[in-house]
Amino acid sequence: MHARDNVADANGGQQRLPGEAEIEAATVMLRMLADGTRLRLMWLLAGGEYDVTALTEAVGVARPAVSQHLGKLRLAGLVTVRREGRRAVHTATGGHVRRLVIEVLQAAEHQLHDNR
Repeated sequence: MHARDNVADANGGQQRLPGEAEIEAATVMLRMLADGTRLRLMWLLAGGEYDVTALTEAVGVARPAVSQHLGKLRLAGLVTVRREGRRAVHTATGGHVRRLVIEVLQAAEHQLHDNR
């Protein structure tokens, strides 16, 4: 965080704090992304659609664990699923979620490179 991030806007007032509902929803999203496996899954799903078999192979985690993580991500509203015959195809929900995942991983990459 930089000092300029806390500066009042041009109108001389402070930014309005988000409401309780927004804070709660954001907290749930961030909790979901705080798990390494779920973050890896979200990174993949931010780039396209995957079924459970492809996700299992990509992240190297047992199929039941991947299914459980996907269920949590769906309940949190971060992942959608659609049927293609017998296959369930998953993807990240909307552009905001995709950008959140990409931004947090890019920030982590920058932090790692800046601290070397």
